[in-house]
Amino acid sequence: MPYIKIELTRENVTKQQKQLLISGITKLISDVLEKDPALTHVVIQEIDTDNWGVSGEQVSILREKGITGKLK
Repeated sequence: MPYIKIELTRENVTKQQKQLLISGITKLISDVLEKDPALTHVVIQEIDTDNWGVSGEQVSILREKGITGKLK
């Protein structure tokens, strides 16, 4: 029973994009590992940008500074 956890910042990810991630990852696991899609679990956890850091800074602060190029 594969369990895949996707963590991303809580920023403008639509329901449709999440569905594409879930179906795409499930298909990949099925194709590569030959696992039953019905037994494959995908969890998407959205994390507030105050709680995600890159290069020693909170992503929320980097966004405020306009430093977004490397974070996309």
